[in-house]
Amino acid sequence: MAFTQQNLDAIESAIATGTLSVEYNGKRVTYRSMSDLLRARDVIKAELAKQQPTSNPRSSVAIYQPF
Repeated sequence: MAFTQQNLDAIESAIATGTLSVEYNGKRVTYRSMSDLLRARDVIKAELAKQQPTSNPRSSVAIYQPF
């Protein structure tokens, strides 16, 4: 499933208010505990991070200098 910033915002809002129910895109999800909600937030954050292009591609240059 592709998560959106809207999904993350809804989860973080629920965490901030201590609510276990989250609603977005017309769907309502009720988590069993705050730890489940926190785990869901971590999964969404990780997925969103994967979707972001890296702004600083890294490269290396090797220089050979004979003695």
